[in-house]
Amino acid sequence: MEVVLASLIAVAGTLLGSISTFIFQRRSSAQAEVFTRSLQLRQERLTTYSAYAEAVTALRQGTVALWFRLQGDADHPETQHAFTECDRLGAATEHARFRVRLLAEDDTLVSLAASAFDAIGPIRRATTKTELAEREQELQDALTAFITAAAIQIHRST
Repeated sequence: MEVVLASLIAVAGTLLGSISTFIFQRRSSAQAEVFTRSLQLRQERLTTYSAYAEAVTALRQGTVALWFRLQGDADHPETQHAFTECDRLGAATEHARFRVRLLAEDDTLVSLAASAFDAIGPIRRATTKTELAEREQELQDALTAFITAAAIQIHRST
C-alpha cells in the first residue's frame, strides 16, 4: 500500500511540475512577444517620425527655391521645374504624414505634424525676404514642436 501511495504522490508531483512549467513558459513567451512587438513599434515610429521631419525639411527647401525662382522670371523653364519638384516633395511629405497618423499614439502628435505641414504654404506666399525668413522660422518652430513630442512618445515606449 505504501508503494502505491508513493507512486501516486510521485505521479501527482510530476504532473504538477509539468503543468506549472507549461504555465510559466507560456507566460514568459507572451511577455517576450509583447516586448518584441513594443520594440518593433518603437523602431517603426522612430523611422516614420524621422522620415516625416526629413520630408518637411526637403519640402521647405523646395518651396524656398521656388519662391526665389518666382521673384525672378516666373515663365522660365526652371521655374516650372521648381513647381514640379515642389509638387513631388509635397506628395512625399503627405505620404509621410499619413504614416505618422497611422503610428502616432496620440492626437497631439498628429496635430503637430499637420501644423508643420500647414506652415509650408505661407512660405510661398511671402512677399519679402524678411517675411520669407519669418515664415521659415515659424515652420522650424512647428517642426521642432513635432520632433519634441515625437521624441517624448518614443522614449515613453521603452
